[in-house]
Amino acid sequence: MLDVSGAAVPGAEVSLVHGDGTQLHTMVSEANGEFNFAKIPPGSYLVIVNAKGFAPFTSPEFDLTAQQTYEVPNVSLSVATANTEVTVRPTDLIATEQIKAEEKQRLIGIIPNFYTSYIHDAAPLTAKQKFSLATRGTFDPVALIGVGFAAGMEQATNAYAGYGQGAAGYSKRYAAKFVDGRSSDFLTHAVFPALFHQDPRYYYQGSGSVKSRLVHAVGSAFVTRNDIGRTVPNYSYLLGNMCSGALSNLYYPQANRGVNLVFTNAAVGLAGRVGTNLLREFSKRLTTNVPGDEPQ
Repeated sequence: MLDVSGAAVPGAEVSLVHGDGTQLHTMVSEANGEFNFAKIPPGSYLVIVNAKGFAPFTSPEFDLTAQQTYEVPNVSLSVATANTEVTVRPTDLIATEQIKAEEKQRLIGIIPNFYTSYIHDAAPLTAKQKFSLATRGTFDPVALIGVGFAAGMEQATNAYAGYGQGAAGYSKRYAAKFVDGRSSDFLTHAVFPALFHQDPRYYYQGSGSVKSRLVHAVGSAFVTRNDIGRTVPNYSYLLGNMCSGALSNLYYPQANRGVNLVFTNAAVGLAGRVGTNLLREFSKRLTTNVPGDEPQ
């Protein structure tokens, strides 16, 4: 028994099988590749050879008569073809797994950092996934605590004086900041991204000079990826902030309503986006549960 180069193949499993498929004898080939079956009754047989690293060999069927010696011709083993297994997984399933990982990311283990993707080629999100992630982020307990803190700051400076002071004034300010944040989050992270097929996440650069990373962080407030990976103007964020600002005219004090309120809230939102992106770009070491990193 030889391989394609003519070298002997020792240690191969050799089986003598009846023509009907019944196995009669099995042995292991010797150091020189030879094998021998003795005292075989007359009948129809074939030989099957299995050797590690080689494709299985099956001889043609042959007949034996009483006391006949038969040499199986041309036992040549070819190298086994490597089998490559490729698993194809739906894109939305991959995106779901990536979202679950992102929802564990928190700055210093507390502040949500769900919208930072540390995976450069992250799977695009479906419209449903964009709304799911927006809901998870905007109603996170830490985000709601932030609303209370912002309302307290406005109370302390008597911003939007039409709300008044005391518990009633604070409640109105809290409600206004709550609606501001929820409308902005859903419009910029879900509604418009779904309509324009844009990705609401920030893509971490992490390499290059400090200047290039600063440019990337600031620029990401104005440009984003669409769902096929191309860089496009960030219509979702710009329009989302403008629409959120326009909605604020429905519940802010009469004296503060108007075009100025719309642009003020939109500007605050844009500035917040730039600041948040800078924090995302330079806070990876302070973020827990970053994919590929050991728990911090």
